[in-house]
Amino acid sequence: MEIRQVTADERTGTMFPLQAYGFMPSPWTDAERETYARRMRYYRTATSLIAEEDGQTLAGAAAFPMRQNVRGVVHDMAGVASVTSHPSARRRGLVRELLTRLMGQMREQGCAVSALYPFRPSFYGRLGYVGVPRVRTVSFAPEGLSGLLRTDLPGEVERVHLAEGFDDFTALTLRLLEERHGFSVYDETRTAEFRESPSRWVAIARVAGEVVGAVIYRIDEYGGDLVGDDLLTTGPMGRALLLQFFARHVDQVARVRLKIGTDEVPELWGTDLAVVTEGRVEFPRMGGPMVRLLSIDALNGLRAGAEAGVTVEVVDDELLAGRYRLTGEAGSLTVEETKDEPQATLTCQGISALAYGVLDPVEVVIRGFGQVDGPAVEALGALFPKKMPYLFADF
Repeated sequence: MEIRQVTADERTGTMFPLQAYGFMPSPWTDAERETYARRMRYYRTATSLIAEEDGQTLAGAAAFPMRQNVRGVVHDMAGVASVTSHPSARRRGLVRELLTRLMGQMREQGCAVSALYPFRPSFYGRLGYVGVPRVRTVSFAPEGLSGLLRTDLPGEVERVHLAEGFDDFTALTLRLLEERHGFSVYDETRTAEFRESPSRWVAIARVAGEVVGAVIYRIDEYGGDLVGDDLLTTGPMGRALLLQFFARHVDQVARVRLKIGTDEVPELWGTDLAVVTEGRVEFPRMGGPMVRLLSIDALNGLRAGAEAGVTVEVVDDELLAGRYRLTGEAGSLTVEETKDEPQATLTCQGISALAYGVLDPVEVVIRGFGQVDGPAVEALGALFPKKMPYLFADF
């Protein structure tokens, strides 16, 4: 068995049959294969690995070069996707070997963190990944926001085809990348595909010419649903402008459906708003995202919750293993290697969960991601206060 890297053009002949069998209705058609081949110009910056035996591709995995905000610091990120294997090659450890190779290679290429959407979280947990929240879905009838129609807001919303508003939308995502914990975006090569995606609208909210919010959406039918992607805003004014825009569809659509982060509280958007907010995770199709650190240096410069210090040992992970002194000073975290006795022993899942803010030190111990001495619980909790990330990108 040989592992090798393939080009974007080679993916159609090597990885496509595995992906089509794993994720699509099958058998697939020649037209579907040709569509896949045309998309490969957007995958030229992806790192794609396959496992071959006797000239046959048995498994594949890839990583998109992306960027992600982790507690105020934007890191290069490996967005892992296209993980598939031939049915006859499953349970042989090929995917695990591919992913181990891929993570090491992406770290060498400068990626400090990684994220993915799992088919089975326990599998990726053994590779150091830990879960973070999946986006929520909110559904409401537009008449529930009728109060906003009587409010004179200092801004306006423009509705344009996505291709026309794509640059403004992308600029907003790049701004949110700098501001929002967990937010991630593709590189320019991969992003370009979405400009040419099936025709949809984008509603762009502006105040004094500045973009403060945007939602990509479509309308299924008259009297049906207005189905939106993520509700992206820089603050409450952007949200209010977009919700007011959707309220104006009261005599056109029955319901509005949007994706939101865990920090949104839709039941407080209006006084008489009847709303359903759903967080749905199921496998293998709708797994919540998972993340991990690829380098301990990813912790340097993160916004620390308080001034504190603690010595930790990271174990059972080739990329992170070692003893480190974590110090929070002037609101920033620093990491240094040390030979001091550790006050906490953490797995990759444990240190990643703390860095991303999804678990506190007690929860880390409860989940079996490490052991933390009494005083270290307070220190780690001070350095890494809980803070739910919003991944945004879906890959």
